[in-house]
Amino acid sequence: MFRTLGACLLGAMLCGPATVALRADDEHHDREKERRYYDNQRKDYHQWNEHEARAYRRWLEERHEKYRNFTSLQRERQEEYWRWRHSHPDTMLWPHER
Repeated sequence: MFRTLGACLLGAMLCGPATVALRADDEHHDREKERRYYDNQRKDYHQWNEHEARAYRRWLEERHEKYRNFTSLQRERQEEYWRWRHSHPDTMLWPHER
């Protein structure tokens, strides 16, 4: 009986660090998805998340351009996007959403 109890306790102790490591990896992955970009002209930061990615795709559609990762754009094009984004708030892009 003590062997079984000892084996269970040892197993639980060994699983604990793995669970913590998995949670830490998920947090890192979430942070990676939500990067911050600095808008040099407005002197502010923009949080890049799924919502911003959706606005970026809209910007590309209006220009009839194929999708390219935002980070691969030249700085001038990124600044062009931020200028457009400041003139197109969320309420203008998606008026029926809350």
